[in-house]
Amino acid sequence: MAIRKQYRSMQGKVVDLDQLVARNELVPAIGNIPVNARGDELGPGGTIIRKREDIVSEYYERNTNFTPIENTVRKIAEVPAPQQIVNVDPIPAPMPTTVITKAVKTEQPTE
Repeated sequence: MAIRKQYRSMQGKVVDLDQLVARNELVPAIGNIPVNARGDELGPGGTIIRKREDIVSEYYERNTNFTPIENTVRKIAEVPAPQQIVNVDPIPAPMPTTVITKAVKTEQPTE
């Protein structure tokens, strides 16, 4: 179940965005592309020429460089077992070259 998007305006009125979208779904969108709020292609007088589902399916038929939804699930990659290394002498760790000294604060006599 989807979460309902209800907001309270500054004047205290409740605005339900899901209801607002559903109510204006077939209203022509504002802009230079003749579509409605759903994405259907509109003709003269606001009649629907092609539905959104037809436009999307035609796009995926023409373009083969997309990943189908079924293949988006990640699969567990097979990792080869680590090989045992035999008769290898361990490399000694290098000795540190820096020496850390502790600063000693001396108290000076007060006058």
